[in-house]
Amino acid sequence: MKIRLERDVLAEAVQWAARSLPLRPSVPILAGLLVRADAEGVTFSSFDYETSAQIHVAAAVADEGQALVSGRLLADISRSLPAKPVDIAADDTKMELICGSARFTLQTLPVSDYPSLPSMPEATGTVPSAAFAQAVAQVVVAAGRDELLPVFTGVRIEIDDDMISLLATDRYRMALKELNWNPSKPQVSATALVPARVLNETSRSMTAGEEVTLSLADGGTGDGIIGFEGHGAAGERQTTTRLLDGEFPKVRHIMDTPALMNVRVSTNDAIAAAKRVALVAERNTSLRMLIGDGFVTLEAATGDQAQASEAIEATIDQPGGGDPAVIAAGFNPTYLLDGLGAFDTPYVNFGFTAPSKPCQLTGLATLDGNALTDYRHVIMLMRLPS
Repeated sequence: MKIRLERDVLAEAVQWAARSLPLRPSVPILAGLLVRADAEGVTFSSFDYETSAQIHVAAAVADEGQALVSGRLLADISRSLPAKPVDIAADDTKMELICGSARFTLQTLPVSDYPSLPSMPEATGTVPSAAFAQAVAQVVVAAGRDELLPVFTGVRIEIDDDMISLLATDRYRMALKELNWNPSKPQVSATALVPARVLNETSRSMTAGEEVTLSLADGGTGDGIIGFEGHGAAGERQTTTRLLDGEFPKVRHIMDTPALMNVRVSTNDAIAAAKRVALVAERNTSLRMLIGDGFVTLEAATGDQAQASEAIEATIDQPGGGDPAVIAAGFNPTYLLDGLGAFDTPYVNFGFTAPSKPCQLTGLATLDGNALTDYRHVIMLMRLPS
C-alpha cells in the first residue's frame, strides 16, 4: 500500500475512527486501526465487536492495499505531524509515515485476525445533524451510568412515521425529546435501545454535514444493530453499534400527569442560584425549593457548618386554585442542574403535582407563554425532613 494525503485530513480521519477504540481491549487485535486504500481513496476503520466506526477520505493512491496498526499510536503521531503532505507506505510487517523531515515506522498487526465490520442496515430516514445532536445531548443527561443495570444506560429511540422520539431514564429522572425527521418510506415504525454513551459521541461527531442518516435493522430489538452515516468536507463517516437487550420500563405515561401548580422562573437565574446554593449541599442531601408569593427560595446546608439560601423571582400559577399543591420541594442538586442545563429556552416551568410526586420541567419562550412540550424533563423529588 502506498498513499499520500494532507496532514489535516489524516489527523482528523484517524482521530475520528480511533475515538471509540477500547482502552483495555479483550484481545490485543482490537486495539488496531484498519487502513484500506483503493481507487476511490482511503478508509480508516475500528471495531470492538460492539461498536464500529469507519471514515472514507480522498487521497492519492499509488498502490492499493491494507494494513492494521495501533490506532492510538497512529492518532498521536498524525496529530503531531507538521503541516505538510504525508506519505504512507505499508507491507506485511511495517508501516512507514513520512511528513517533511519526520519519519515514523510502525509494526503492523495481522489483518487476517481482524474481525469483519458489520454491514450497515438499510437506511430508515434522515434528520438534521445539528438538531439531532442537540436532542441527544438533552436526553442523555437522564440515562443511567450503572453497567449492572444496562437497560437504564440506553436511550430508547421510537420512530413513528415522520416523528422520532428519544427517551432516557435512570429511575430517578427522565427526559423525552420529540422532533420531526424524514423517513425513507411512509408509515415507518421502529424502536431501538441504543447505548447512551455511543449515541452521544456519535451525534456530536456527525455535525460536520447537514444531516445524519439513521439505519435500523429489521426488528429493532435484541441483537440488532443501528447505523449512523454523515457526509461532510472531512469525508464520509459511518458508525454502527449493537442495540441493548432488555425491556425498557414503561415510564412515558408519567409525563402525562397534569400539574396542580406551575412555577415559572428564568432559566439562567435558576441555574446560577442553584450552583451557588449547591456549594454547601451535603452529600446525599437535597437542595430545597421553598415556594412563596412571586418568588422561590433555594436552600441547602451541611449540618451546622454551612448554610446557603437565595431567592429568585417566579410566577406561580395554580390551574385549579385552592391551597398550594406544594410549598416546599427537595431536589437532588446534580439532577436539578443537569435538568436546567438541558434547556435552551429563556424560561423554564416547574410542574408540581404533590410533594412526593415527580416534578416535570418544560421550556418557555416567554414567561407568560405556553409550555413547549417537544422536550420534557422529569425529576423525582427527595423526601424532606419533617
